[in-house]
Amino acid sequence: MKQVRDLMSTHCKTVTLQDNVYEIAVQMADNDIGFVLVVDENDRNKLIGAVTDRDLVVRGYAAKRPGSCPVKDVMSEALVTVSPEQDAEEAADIMANHQIRRLPVVEDGKLVGVITLGDLSLGNTTKHDAGFALTEISEDHGQVLH
Repeated sequence: MKQVRDLMSTHCKTVTLQDNVYEIAVQMADNDIGFVLVVDENDRNKLIGAVTDRDLVVRGYAAKRPGSCPVKDVMSEALVTVSPEQDAEEAADIMANHQIRRLPVVEDGKLVGVITLGDLSLGNTTKHDAGFALTEISEDHGQVLH
């Protein structure tokens, strides 16, 4: 069975608390992504949060925060993470259980990558493929997900 390490991307786009909402939006547009990790400005390997395109809309624009508002105002701090040694099926189960599409990969407290639902489906390594996770994530459970 494949591990997270075998499927994850090590090219993570990051911002720090010194950045603002506009800079995150530009980075997402320039890189055609919807997820940016927030790292400590003094230790770029220390993960402290994440911002999704949905966070920008719900916590930023819909809350009438301007593009100059700080990252802290829109980021999620309570992140679910995996280690590179975990198996891919376990990562899919975590995504399904937490209804998320992306997992930061952390080793010894340091950000080493990110694994996405797409990575899992391309890896074709789980017993129920990424389809189960996608179904769980896509179902409306009466919750607002960040």
